[in-house]
Amino acid sequence: MTVWRNRVLLLGLFIGMVALDQWVKQWVRGAIPINGSVGGKPWPGIFEITLTYNQGIAFGMLKGSGMLMTPIAVIMAGAAIWYSLKSSHESPLVHAAMGLVAAGAIGNMIDRIWLGHVTDMFWFRLIDFPVFNVADACITIATIMLIYAWGVAGNRKKPVVTTEN
Repeated sequence: MTVWRNRVLLLGLFIGMVALDQWVKQWVRGAIPINGSVGGKPWPGIFEITLTYNQGIAFGMLKGSGMLMTPIAVIMAGAAIWYSLKSSHESPLVHAAMGLVAAGAIGNMIDRIWLGHVTDMFWFRLIDFPVFNVADACITIATIMLIYAWGVAGNRKKPVVTTEN
């Protein structure tokens, strides 16, 4: 039963988050002019919804080379799904993280293929953090989850080996 639960978790998060990412991007493109915002909402000067287009990769780096990320996105998503399907021993946290990695990679890939750029909308204006989207958040949250699962939590499970002289 655990194998099925992990597969449902993986595929449910993957499909659900790709759908959410695409829905939010479509809504923002229809509701806000480029470089415009929703009247500074939800928290003016702190966190705002602002429409921008990213022609590059993460945080606007390598402007104009976003299409080069298409095969990398396919590899990332495929590797995450493959790992989850082949690793039934992993915790549900790891399977959830793999679903989020795959969703983030494919969500931004869809934009690059159909629009030629990635739609971003969430801006932590207070710290002037680069504008990001749901797909970016999926990858970031998945990374934190994997650091925890494989680092912090993984270290707690290892038995302590002592040697006596």
